[in-house]
Amino acid sequence: MTEEIKLTQFSHGGGCGCKIAPNILEEILHSQYAFPDDKNLLVGNHSKDDAAVYDLGNGTAVISTTDFFMPIVNDPFDFGRIASANAISDVYAMGGKPIMAIAVLGWPVDKIPPYVAKKVLDGSRSLCAEARIPLAGGHSIDAPEPIFGLAVTGLVDLKNLKQNNTAKEGDLLFITKRIGVGIVSTAQKRELLKDEHFAALIKQLTQLNSLGEKLGKVQGVHAMTDVTGFGLIGHLMEMTQGSGLSCEIFYNRIPLLDGAKEYMAQKVIPGATKRNWNSVSNNVEIMAAVNKDDAQNLLADPQTNGGLLISVSEEAAEEVKELFIENGYEDFIEPIGVMLCAQSKVINVK
Repeated sequence: MTEEIKLTQFSHGGGCGCKIAPNILEEILHSQYAFPDDKNLLVGNHSKDDAAVYDLGNGTAVISTTDFFMPIVNDPFDFGRIASANAISDVYAMGGKPIMAIAVLGWPVDKIPPYVAKKVLDGSRSLCAEARIPLAGGHSIDAPEPIFGLAVTGLVDLKNLKQNNTAKEGDLLFITKRIGVGIVSTAQKRELLKDEHFAALIKQLTQLNSLGEKLGKVQGVHAMTDVTGFGLIGHLMEMTQGSGLSCEIFYNRIPLLDGAKEYMAQKVIPGATKRNWNSVSNNVEIMAAVNKDDAQNLLADPQTNGGLLISVSEEAAEEVKELFIENGYEDFIEPIGVMLCAQSKVINVK
């Protein structure tokens, strides 16, 4: 009988909660070395976008991205699917179409048998097949903790390219998945997760954000990103500050995963939540009518393969809602916020 391997017990973090804090990341990336200008590099290190974009000179561009992390679930097949969906999402978040992926694998071969890593790769192949792209190769190393992800290549028509720093005043904000992944997955790691909540968690974690490719074709979609390790508040901060705006968030409209509030009441909070909140708190105001502790824990909750955060002109809102309904996103047609002119606080939660 094969012994059950619980992958989350072999890593100190899980999913996109493994991300380095935004303020520390800025320190790491800061450099005195100037890179040569390349007029074809449309999106690179000069912005905080989801992927690099290179103009091919024929009306299209290549999208290049990579994302990898430690296990967020115990099952290796599910881990492979989740990590792959999360990496591919960066291409969709730019309005693009993924065309190819290569794997990034770190494995503690002295602690976890190779057949478990094979299941991770099988999960990845399954998800890549769902996205209709080949898993074309990769690289592996012997590592102290299990790590898996993908480097993904995509294509986009330049007219459909979306970025996270091009929102406009008056835009409505939509999100396409529920918040609370960090809380619910932490409940699993602590063996508190109820069976009825587990299925919903896995379904969301493995859901492709392929709607992004279709949203890329909507002219009134001014900005788009995916919500991952920095939480909704962190990625919203990147969008608002990058666009030179502020925003108002309607807290009670934010969709939550079943069980998120229940586990939060049990003090099941990921370690990365406080880190995320501290990195943005000086620029956020939470109105008196909102429970401040709950808002901080949910808004800063690190997401893995989270939904698309979309900034849409009021004129295009109906077109976007119709697209949501056509693709099974009926539960997300209510906007969760609005973009405003720059104010003293970047994000106002009411």
